Amino acid sequence: MKLGLNLGYWGAGNDADNLALAKEADALGYAVAWVAEAYGSDAPTVLAWVAAQCPRIDIGSAIFQIPGRSPAMAAMTAATLDTLSGGRFRLGLGVSGPQVSEGWHGVRFDKPLARTREYSDIVKMALRREKVRYDGQHYVLPLPDGPGKALQLTVHPVREHIPMYLAAVGPKNLELAGELFDGWLAIFYSPDFAKEQLASIEAGRVKVGRTLEGFDVVPTVPIVVGDDARACADPIRWYAALYIGGMGSREKNFYNQLACRMGFEDAAKEIQDKYLARDYEGAAAAVPYEFLDATSLLGPKERIAEKMAVLAGAGVTTLTLSPFTGTLDERKATLRTAVDALELAGVGS
Repeated sequence: MKLGLNLGYWGAGNDADNLALAKEADALGYAVAWVAEAYGSDAPTVLAWVAAQCPRIDIGSAIFQIPGRSPAMAAMTAATLDTLSGGRFRLGLGVSGPQVSEGWHGVRFDKPLARTREYSDIVKMALRREKVRYDGQHYVLPLPDGPGKALQLTVHPVREHIPMYLAAVGPKNLELAGELFDGWLAIFYSPDFAKEQLASIEAGRVKVGRTLEGFDVVPTVPIVVGDDARACADPIRWYAALYIGGMGSREKNFYNQLACRMGFEDAAKEIQDKYLARDYEGAAAAVPYEFLDATSLLGPKERIAEKMAVLAGAGVTTLTLSPFTGTLDERKATLRTAVDALELAGVGS
């Protein structure tokens, strides 16, 4: 198991500190630094900035929003970032959610599985530097009865194959990740629930004659180091409440549905009810410690090492960390503690 760093959304805090954190991860030998986007900063600009100042660590999008770019633009961006970074780019994609897709990008959130399949096909075709011709339900290239013609990507990526990842939550999307992608970007990954999720991914791998061997399972896991695991969980409550309670509508919240499948139905309903009523403190307080402990790294180094061993045994191949508390120096120390914990666990690669 390797370590990664999630830098989150740029502009949400002290960006100079985030760059310093990426440099620390680079120096410590972390495998990859991921950058997110929603409706603020875009990921590729930040990734180029990080890659220019961190010479060893891979850079990855977690995620590029499928409704926010044409597949051809995603391929152009991926090829450019791979070239600029000297072959260190990982392309993470996701459909986002209905509120962002329709409210920000003006793209209907319909048939996300079919849209993702077509999008993936076109991105791969473009990155293979083939002339792009596609006749799908969501994408038709070139447009018929017009002046457009099939074009070929003019940029040569450093590598023949840029690794592609899918952010997936539901069973059908997990199966799609296994079928079409090189890895899975996971959230709220619990070793107790991982078997069910990995079974969906494995079903997708079987469709294309593959196994889970070589497939990169990449959960983003909050980490807080301290003597008291319960106290360490408190700073994460707002994050869990935001996703379970406030991401999407009452009828369509993938993270709330995931918490229900994980056995936290009553808590998920309470969190959502309070969050949508704008009782944010109440929503955070309603997040069970058991949920936070199952999906985070909490406590002293030894406890974190034990959990890392369990995560590796539950299929994780790249453990992406999100340090949640402290000054820059304290978050750097958290990254160093994680390296020590991985060594103590004996599951590093």
